[in-house]
Amino acid sequence: METNTAICCRGLAIGYPAAGHGFGAVPVLDGVDLDVSQGGFLTILGPSGCGKSTLLRVVADLLAPLGGEITVLGGPPHAARVRRDIGFVFQDPTLLPWRSVRANIELPLQVGRGRAARPDGLATDDLLVLLGLSELAERMPDQLSGGQRQRVAIARALLSRPRILLMDEPFGALDEITRDRLNDELLALWRRTGSTVVFVTHSIAEAVYLGQQVLVLAAHPGRVLEIVDLRPLKDAVGRCDRDAPEITAVAAHLRRLLAMGSPA
Repeated sequence: METNTAICCRGLAIGYPAAGHGFGAVPVLDGVDLDVSQGGFLTILGPSGCGKSTLLRVVADLLAPLGGEITVLGGPPHAARVRRDIGFVFQDPTLLPWRSVRANIELPLQVGRGRAARPDGLATDDLLVLLGLSELAERMPDQLSGGQRQRVAIARALLSRPRILLMDEPFGALDEITRDRLNDELLALWRRTGSTVVFVTHSIAEAVYLGQQVLVLAAHPGRVLEIVDLRPLKDAVGRCDRDAPEITAVAAHLRRLLAMGSPA
């Protein structure tokens, strides 16, 4: 069923099976109620161990929930994954060192169940232009900067034109100037593709600058503290002045929430 909601969670509980031969499971996050609209940009903040990355894994159908309900694009996560409606970008670009930029982008066409290209997928040359990689197409990963390698990883995730792009601290290992530049490029890319983006970060400034909404999670026990709506503070293309008083006030509020939700 088609809806205007990309991701819907009700009472969602997530975690991992117990280690060894024990019974039960190890809960990470519980009682998650969340709606992400199609074409929205949600950033996720929270202390280590609160379930940020685990939540992305459940959305991507890489991990089954322990309880509650989740729908992705109006159906189960498995259906969205099979349709290749979900792209995933990790902190480590995980590029194959013996393959060129072009060949790394095209890797999903040659491995796994997604070997056949989607009819509405993006052409590699279009992605190279979109990500500013055209002149680097034949370079190898060790000839690229950290920011360039992450652009390749994003291009690879966009190959099937996913309707949802999940990003797990993709810029966490980069210097601040490079990160700021890629933040701007990501916002432009989001507007051009119309994808729904869910972006995990440890940076309050990054969460505020990128997100239309910020989901703040607490740890031990993992739970939702607040969902902060930033849309009234953003311009027509989703940008804001990083130093505007209302933006710094929101950042201070988020910092207080994180302090409340961090283990002692």
